[in-house]
Amino acid sequence: MRDKVFSYLGFAARTRNLVTGYNTCIMMMEKRKVKLLILTKDLAENTVKKMLQQCNKSNVEYRIFGSSDELSQITGKTGKGIFGITDQHFAEIICKEIDRIQSEKEGF
Repeated sequence: MRDKVFSYLGFAARTRNLVTGYNTCIMMMEKRKVKLLILTKDLAENTVKKMLQQCNKSNVEYRIFGSSDELSQITGKTGKGIFGITDQHFAEIICKEIDRIQSEKEGF
C-alpha cells in the first residue's frame, strides 16, 4: 500500500504538481494552490504546529505520513519534510491511500 502513495507522489513530482518546503508551501497555500499538505512524521513539533495553523487558515487538508528521508528520495527533493499537492485529483487519490494505510494500522 505504501508503494502506491510513493508512486503517486513521484508521479506528482514529475508532472510538476508537487511543491516542497516550508516557505514555498505557505506561499502556495496563501494563493489557494495547495489541495493537500503532507507533513512527515519526523518534522519538528513547532513546524508542524505552524503548518497546521496555516492549513486551518487556508482550508487545506493535511496528512502526517512517512519520513523525510523516504519522501525526499521518492520525490527527488532532498532534505524536505513538507510536501504540497497542487492537483485536486492527485490530492484525492493520495489522501484516500494514506487514510487506508493508517486505518489498516489501527486495525492491527
